Amino acid sequence: MKKTFAFIVCSACCGIITAQSKYTLEQILDSARHNNIAIRSAKLNVAAAQQQRKEAFTKYFPNISASGVWFNATKDMAKMTVNPSEMLSSQAIENLAEILPASALSVLASPTSITMLKKGIMGSVSAVQPVFAGGQIVNGNRLAKVGEDVSKLQLELSENEVEKTAEQYFWQLASVQEKLKTIQASEQLLGDIHKDIDVAVRAGVAMPNDLLQVQLRENEVASQKLKAENALSLARMLLSQYSGLRDTTFVIDYSSENIDNIQCSKFSVQGLPEYQLLSKQVEAASLQRKLAVGQNLPTVGVGVGYNYHSLLDNDRSFGMIFATVKIPISDWWGGSHAIKRKKIELQKAQEQQEDNSQLLQIRMQNAWNCVQESYQQLSLAERSIEQAEENLRLNRNYYNAGTAKMSDLLQAQLLYQQAQYRRIDAFANYQNKLLEYKHSVGQ
Repeated sequence: MKKTFAFIVCSACCGIITAQSKYTLEQILDSARHNNIAIRSAKLNVAAAQQQRKEAFTKYFPNISASGVWFNATKDMAKMTVNPSEMLSSQAIENLAEILPASALSVLASPTSITMLKKGIMGSVSAVQPVFAGGQIVNGNRLAKVGEDVSKLQLELSENEVEKTAEQYFWQLASVQEKLKTIQASEQLLGDIHKDIDVAVRAGVAMPNDLLQVQLRENEVASQKLKAENALSLARMLLSQYSGLRDTTFVIDYSSENIDNIQCSKFSVQGLPEYQLLSKQVEAASLQRKLAVGQNLPTVGVGVGYNYHSLLDNDRSFGMIFATVKIPISDWWGGSHAIKRKKIELQKAQEQQEDNSQLLQIRMQNAWNCVQESYQQLSLAERSIEQAEENLRLNRNYYNAGTAKMSDLLQAQLLYQQAQYRRIDAFANYQNKLLEYKHSVGQ
C-alpha cells in the first residue's frame, strides 16, 4: 500500500501562508520530554529520592551531639545543716578540748548551715557509634535505594505516557488538517461543477434546480470547512500547550510511504517498567517487614564523651567512654502484631505482582490485535477511495452526457468525500494503535 500523506498546517484565521516554524513528530516529542510538567515533576521526585538515600547512608556514621547549660537560680538549689558535735564521738570531743580554746569548741557545738549550686555552667560533647541496631540501618539504606529505583521507574513511565499523549495529539492535528484539505478539494470540485452548470443553465440545456442543488451542497461544505478550521486551531493549541512549544502558529510536517503490516515479536513482561515497578513494591514490602523485626531487637552502641562543669565554684572537666544497650521488652507485645501485619502486606504485594503480570500479558495481546484490525480497516479505506473516485468520475461523465441527474453526481461527490474521511480516520487510528502496541511491549 503506497500513499503519501503530507501534513502542512495553514493559517486558519486569514488563509495567508506566512513564515512559520515547522516541526516533525520527533521534534514534537523532544519538546514534550523537556517541557512537559509531568516529566519535570517526576525528575524532582528522583532528585528527592536521591537525597533521601544519601540521608539514610549517614546513619552508618557516629551520632555526634553537644549540649550546654548555664543557670543562675534565685536561691541556692542545695541547702543542709551540719552539727559537728553530732558527727564526733565523746572521746574525740574530749581530745579536742585539750588542744582547742573554748571559743572554738563552742563553734563545734553549734549547728552550721551550708548552701550550694546557686549558679553554674555545664557542657558535654559525645559521639555514639551504633554497633547493632537489628538491621534497621542496613535495611533502611536498602529501602531508600528501592525508593530511588521506584522514582526512576516512575520517571520512565511518565516519559512514556507523555510521548504517547503528545503523539496522539500530533495525529489528531494531522487528521483534522487532512480533513480540511479534503474539504478544500471538495470546494474546488464543486466550484468547477458550479461553473459548468451555470453555463448550461444560461444556455438552456440544464435545469435551474441543478444549480440550486450545487449551491446547497457548497453551503454545506463551507459549514464543514468552518468547523474544521476551528478544530484545527484548537488541536494546534492543545499540542502546543502539552509539548511546551509556546507557539500556536507552527506547522507540522509528516510524510509516510509504503505502510506495511508489522510483524509481531516476542516480548517478555519482565522488561516492562510496569512489571519492574511491581517487583520493587515486593522488595520494599520485604524490607519493611525486616525493619519491623529490627525495631523489636536490642540496639547496642559505644561512645566517647567530654564533660565540663563549674557547679562548686571550681572548674571540672573529664572524659569518658561508655556503651549503651536498649532492649525493648513491652514493645514486643505490639511489635509482634506489627511484624505479622508487614508479612501480610508482603504477601499482598506478591499476589498483586502475579495478577498484574497476567494483565500486562493480556494488554500486549490486545494491543497487537488492535494493530491488526486497524491495518485491515486502513486497507479497506484505501480500496473504498479508489472505488468512490471511479464512481465520481463515471457519474460526472454520465451527467455531462445527459444520462444522469445532478443529485446522482452530488451523491457521488459526497461518497468520495466520506471515503476520504474514512481513510484519514483509519490512518490516524492505525498510527495510534501502533503507538499503543509499542508502548505495551516497552519499545
